[in-house]
Amino acid sequence: MSVRKRIWEPNGVYSITFTCARWLELYKITNGYDTVYHWFDYLKAKGNHIVAYVIMPSHVHAIIGFCTSTTPINNIIGNGKRFMAYELVKLLRSQGKEELLEQMKGWVNSTDEMRHKQHEVFEPSFDWKECFDMRFIEQKAANIHMNPCKAGMVKLPEEYVHSSAKYYYTGEQGIYPVITYIEFQDIDLT
Repeated sequence: MSVRKRIWEPNGVYSITFTCARWLELYKITNGYDTVYHWFDYLKAKGNHIVAYVIMPSHVHAIIGFCTSTTPINNIIGNGKRFMAYELVKLLRSQGKEELLEQMKGWVNSTDEMRHKQHEVFEPSFDWKECFDMRFIEQKAANIHMNPCKAGMVKLPEEYVHSSAKYYYTGEQGIYPVITYIEFQDIDLT
């Protein structure tokens, strides 16, 4: 996973991956998949486009078309992770998972403790790759859609509900509507 690698462009198409702390299966444990969908809603409301995604039990892969913004893309992703972290902690509390919350509290480093961080919900950084052309976007989408199959969770990518694979393989939108890379190619992000 990359460490604090900055995205310098104000727009573009990026394959993004972020992971729960210590690869905890927090999305599965909390059934907190909606936290990601709410972040996607926020991104869309700001003019961005969700091209493909898969929410695994412990991590998220997404291909996002970011339109020009005064907020750096790294900050947009960091703020999204922060929002999701608060929501996941709320879910853990409401489900009585105090032991897990204590464990996550113990993972907070001293620098973050001084900033009043209470739980380590996500790994500190995220991985990203800029998608320069449609062929690369297609390749990345196919790779992320295969994640649940590689993990033995489903036989076919379109069977996994927390993924855009259903739309790519059947033409039917799944839980969260996306725009395919083919539809996306005529959109100007500036």
